[in-house]
Amino acid sequence: MQFQLELNIPPFQRQIEYTDDILLIGSCFTEHIADRLIQHKFKLLSNPHGILFNPLSVAYSLDSYIDNKRYTEQDLFQLNELWNSWDHHTRFSNIDKQAALNGIDQAQEAAHNTIKKAGWVIITLGSAFQYYLVDQNRPVANNHRAPAQWFEKRLLTIDEINKGLSHAIDKLIALNPGVNVMFTISPVRHIRDGVIENNRSKARLIEAVHEICGKYKNACYFPAYELVIDILRDYRFYDIDFVHPNYMATSFVWEQFLKACMSTGTISIMQEVQDIMTARNHRPRFQQTTAHQKFLSDYTKKTEALIKRFPYLDMNDELSFFRNEAV
Repeated sequence: MQFQLELNIPPFQRQIEYTDDILLIGSCFTEHIADRLIQHKFKLLSNPHGILFNPLSVAYSLDSYIDNKRYTEQDLFQLNELWNSWDHHTRFSNIDKQAALNGIDQAQEAAHNTIKKAGWVIITLGSAFQYYLVDQNRPVANNHRAPAQWFEKRLLTIDEINKGLSHAIDKLIALNPGVNVMFTISPVRHIRDGVIENNRSKARLIEAVHEICGKYKNACYFPAYELVIDILRDYRFYDIDFVHPNYMATSFVWEQFLKACMSTGTISIMQEVQDIMTARNHRPRFQQTTAHQKFLSDYTKKTEALIKRFPYLDMNDELSFFRNEAV
């Protein structure tokens, strides 16, 4: 018997390689993908503005990376004793104004350097709702717990989403003609907007993204949203809040991501990297035993061999660990 719908995801024409630099931008679901890529030692930069949920904030952040924008004191505001940026997540906020600016500009520099040479930009959109400052009529990426009356909440139209992201992609391709752009829609439900409103929001994101992917030959769509909402389709795959996909769900999406986005050769390297990372995290009770010393020696050789075969892999920390732990 069949207990689940099937979603056939054809392998992407251009697949992710270890030699690619990757920039990931968007909602908290972006960070699930980034964490797993980091565990397997891919070269990436994740959310240089912090978590972003709506498409206009993503588009504006891309523009700023492409233009290598530098923020100034005039771009910050003070609230609840912290200096903040309307374009950035609260992780950049600081009680010291210059420290906040330094953190923002360091992230900008890293993003600019990555986007110039990136093989992939992966964008995860979470919500089509956009907040605007009432007194300035400017969109904001984060409200920083400011009073609600400071903002107006709007549901972006498909055309607004399309125009904002297309403008950013045009600039991106002009800077880096070889870049590939992957879109995903976050399966996280924005229940605070309301169940019906969340569905309207997701529908607009999906339609806009598919229009963009039809317009650009180097843009594609990975169906993370459909995998969770339509294929898993069960509350047992959600966290206790019934909103965020749990470990089983994100693992399932990751497995499908590998099949669609990675070549068999890349997956083979990933398995070797994972073996070494698991060994690196092993905590023996008795480090001086002959068995553990042999374990360290074996993994020193494995790591050396992997680096020799694939010099672009950054496994030097792991190699140093195995060497230094040996008695």
